[in-house]
Amino acid sequence: MTMTYLPQELIRKKRDGLVLSDAEITFMVQGITSGQLSDAQLGAFAMAVFQRGMTMPERITLTQQMMCSGKVLNWQNMDLNGPVVDKHSTGGVGDKVSLMLGPIVAACGAYVPMISGRGLGHTGGTLDKFDSIPGYDAHPDEQSFKSLVKQVGCAIIGQTAELAPADQRLYATRDVTATVESIDLITASILSKKLAASLDALVMDVKTGNGAFAAEMSMAQVLSQSISQVATGAGVPTRCLITDMNQVLGRSVGNAVEMAECIEFLLNPAQADERLVDLTLELAAHMLDLSGVADNLNDAKDKALAALNQGRAAQVFARMVAGLGGPTDLLEKPQHYLPQAPIVKPILASRSGYVCAMDVRAIGLSLVTLKAGRSKADDAIDYAVGLSGMAQIGDYIEQGQPLAVAHVRNDNQLALINQELVNLIQLAPDASRLEPLVKEIYQA
Repeated sequence: MTMTYLPQELIRKKRDGLVLSDAEITFMVQGITSGQLSDAQLGAFAMAVFQRGMTMPERITLTQQMMCSGKVLNWQNMDLNGPVVDKHSTGGVGDKVSLMLGPIVAACGAYVPMISGRGLGHTGGTLDKFDSIPGYDAHPDEQSFKSLVKQVGCAIIGQTAELAPADQRLYATRDVTATVESIDLITASILSKKLAASLDALVMDVKTGNGAFAAEMSMAQVLSQSISQVATGAGVPTRCLITDMNQVLGRSVGNAVEMAECIEFLLNPAQADERLVDLTLELAAHMLDLSGVADNLNDAKDKALAALNQGRAAQVFARMVAGLGGPTDLLEKPQHYLPQAPIVKPILASRSGYVCAMDVRAIGLSLVTLKAGRSKADDAIDYAVGLSGMAQIGDYIEQGQPLAVAHVRNDNQLALINQELVNLIQLAPDASRLEPLVKEIYQA
């Protein structure tokens, strides 16, 4: 039986910087889920945590109680012959890694039940990219989801109202009470949803740079330490990679254009963008290593590369798409199914030089203004709009050569994105030093 407390007393306790007991945190999470905690009390609690922080044991309890606030998936009766493993990214511009990563890891013998989110703000969402595929059902019932994971090895779907409902209410409150940037609450939010999938291992891609939520390296480090310690403390071995988001990831930004890049990546990996291949295989290797599918990181990299190069990952992707209601021949004729913009035109460089920097966040936001992303949760998306053929840092661009190719609806959109992009991608006479793709790795 749960003890009864006065919410205002627990808010006061946290406001004054005191530590909440497991029972007190459990009471607060149950109040969030049931509605017993009013919106005013929830906002005050979020602000108290934001201002005063939580100890590591408090974070672990908060995460576990939020995880248990709804349905927790159970794989015991599915008779799986491999580990259940997942990856989560804190989000970036052009970050389409999950689309290829899940199938690669599944093709190596692990099971990947990836429950992903929609984009909000300047970063795109994995789910929005899959929504560009006609017929793809990102919200199957639980039994269909689990069956597909068993049959194919991978299923990428959307968050359900049944998983971690406490997080859904707390997240919405944080959004309107200026308490989003709390390491304690970010950790609990991310992990409560992931751990509700009953994983054997989790790999986190924590982005840092001008296109990332954690723009400063110091914040990425604190968040990585928190996530790896809390998840491992909650019983799921977790490894965090801090990776660079000072340039667009891959050569496209948008929904249908990123899906097209993903399909091309799976079919012709030798022609794919090098950084995108490197990061995808690096994350895949850590998933295989941490979950025990591979003996070590080098063995894991060999397995992931073979699954990609031999076309086994592409087969998993195709079976997953068909299994969730999408076209059975999407990989053969992607252009036939993915939405196409009526105007496809290059954006030309006004002078020559090496690409030395880009304002990634501003590039993401400029696409939001063209409806490729959302500024509010209920905004409609134009899946056809985007950029392909993006120049990367280190590329030499001649005056009059393309910085990118715009996929837009009309001439006004073309003029807008043209004006923006020319100012957001910087050119210099000499090539600059490339940032390392993976900056640091944390594991508790």
